[in-house]
Amino acid sequence: MSRAVRILAFGDNVVDCYRDKDLMFPGGNCVNHAVFAHRAGAETAYVGAVCDDDAGRLIRQALIEEGVDVSSLRIEPGQTAYCVIETQDGERMFVGAHLGVSIIAPSAKDLARLPDFDAIHTGRSSHVDAWLPRFARATKVSYDLATVHDPARIAQVAPHCFLIAFSGGGTSRDEALALGRRAHAAGASWSLVTRGVEGALLIGEAGVFEATASPVKAVDTLGAGDTFIATVLVGLLHRDQPNAILARAAAAAADTCLTSGAFGHPAPMSVDLSNMMTLDEIYRATRPAEAPQEV
Repeated sequence: MSRAVRILAFGDNVVDCYRDKDLMFPGGNCVNHAVFAHRAGAETAYVGAVCDDDAGRLIRQALIEEGVDVSSLRIEPGQTAYCVIETQDGERMFVGAHLGVSIIAPSAKDLARLPDFDAIHTGRSSHVDAWLPRFARATKVSYDLATVHDPARIAQVAPHCFLIAFSGGGTSRDEALALGRRAHAAGASWSLVTRGVEGALLIGEAGVFEATASPVKAVDTLGAGDTFIATVLVGLLHRDQPNAILARAAAAAADTCLTSGAFGHPAPMSVDLSNMMTLDEIYRATRPAEAPQEV
């Protein structure tokens, strides 16, 4: 593929609030993916919803400055999503969050754009699983299941995926390999398991490929996994050699660990945290985006 690949990221966003620093940073899996895929050489667009508040304006402006198309970004009444984070020795810890207006279903205009892209990226935090068959009919699907390793969920999602990704930090190599093979056998063309400092595994029809992590003294690991996934997706769409793709992804993820926030763009924290929920509360209470009437 001689031209730049085109990727649309659909779904979740947040501002990551660092209370100890009194700073907030733009983030969220799909926002991060749009930025990191663009940095990896893709043309990218982001579709999501924010509010006309300080947090929403920060997300929008950061995306524009990073070269991401925001023409389909929605501005809704309410509160932009946020996540409260603490860092200890460079490692992130999620304290609480509120999803605000971030959970949306695609509009007819959003769906009409899909054939113009080589892939759409979304994930568990976007709550649009019911739309995956529709997405997959229009373009390739990249999906981040993060820490969800449940076989039933994999069986539901993987058949629609060109790339399915997992966060496998703390798993053994054998466990990570079994997870990736399960997702590939369930229908994903490629499965990726990132393992933090232990590297990553990429599984596809061509076999199993493995990367070691690039050692760095991390400032903040937030966004490293998203960097890895985005860089791998761009490389796969270009049909590059898997080992070369993984080497680029490891280097890019290491570089992300040298920056505070997922991809920088700090601003003074200006978020009402009075409605903060624990992550367990969020996953119990969050309803998926409205499902399509016809799948």
